[in-house]
Amino acid sequence: PIVASIVDDIILVDEDDIASATRAVWERMKIAIEPSAGVGVAVAVSQELKLKHPGLRRVGVILCGGNSDLSVLSSILANAEPLEARCGRTY
Repeated sequence: PIVASIVDDIILVDEDDIASATRAVWERMKIAIEPSAGVGVAVAVSQELKLKHPGLRRVGVILCGGNSDLSVLSSILANAEPLEARCGRTY
């Protein structure tokens, strides 16, 4: 009930979107984020967000890291598709 009064929308992304977004941040921004931070990035570049909010110009995403098992994360990042392949845009 509390969330319903302050949240305008919920957008879901899948594990592959999260992995690709996490990889993109590591590669392009050189910031070591954990996959939970990749969720916000994946939503920010998603087609669903653009379709639901076409006038939206700025999106803030909190990036966090340091709570990852590097052996697991390296496997996730190695197998992640480039972000452009997942969302159909060049960044």
